[in-house]
Amino acid sequence: MSNRLPVLPQYLLPKKALTIFAGKIAGAKAGRVTTSLIRWFIGKYGVNMTEAANPDIRSYASFNEFFTRALRSGARPLADDPYICPVDGAISQCGAIQKDQIFQAKGHSYSTAALVGGDRELAAQFEDGSFATVYLSPRDYHRIHMPCDGRLMRMIYVPGALFSVNPTTARGVPNLFARNERVVCVFEGAAGPFVLVLVGATIVGSMQTTWHGVVNAERKGNIREWHYDKQYLGLKKGEEMGRFLLGSTVVMLFPQKTLSFNPAWAAEHPVRLGESMAQALTVTAPPAVQADAG
Repeated sequence: MSNRLPVLPQYLLPKKALTIFAGKIAGAKAGRVTTSLIRWFIGKYGVNMTEAANPDIRSYASFNEFFTRALRSGARPLADDPYICPVDGAISQCGAIQKDQIFQAKGHSYSTAALVGGDRELAAQFEDGSFATVYLSPRDYHRIHMPCDGRLMRMIYVPGALFSVNPTTARGVPNLFARNERVVCVFEGAAGPFVLVLVGATIVGSMQTTWHGVVNAERKGNIREWHYDKQYLGLKKGEEMGRFLLGSTVVMLFPQKTLSFNPAWAAEHPVRLGESMAQALTVTAPPAVQADAG
């Protein structure tokens, strides 16, 4: 079967309207109805509430509060390595960037420039570098943390489509991660620049960062940019940097000769926040204060 056939209905669906509707439902404070929706979701996707800081589903006023729930202290100890996994999820792909091309799935690649919203000067810093794409399923913890210490320099909102980002769609929709709505967060680390891209998807009500709040509250269709280089906004390895309101994908970019991925990291391999992602090949960040994310 062609990889395109399973995703053809997505081209026809009113994805933006569905996303807006789902966002309203997820944000509604509907008492018992909200609790029933949360209970159904936990059963449907096998969510492990024993890891939550607050396991009482009746205490969540909205589905969004539940979906972005915090982890209990100690649930995700941080590895004592230069680079850690920033999320719970499964690896979509990871490895070397081929000049300016990022591997998406068999038969599909996309450019670094397209991913970051057309900024070729920014994209050039990652030529022949490294990338990792991690998919967050509905059952996963949906806060995003820092893979290493970094100083925030820029944030770019790039409007786009709202295709699903699951593995089936990645195989069937060309340029998926450079096609969907996304938030590009540019950091400066001890070994140079790195980028975390939060990729939107169908029914992802919004994406938010800890320094800005909801970034895509208004979908006006134009690229927007914020600069932070005139101030010092530093985040430590393992510190929360953002959240998805309903699930999606994170793409990370690193310069050439910066890191070497954990040998266990391969496509479809499940990963958890805080585990070792990579070792440094160049200058390493100063030892971070070890603390449990939660």
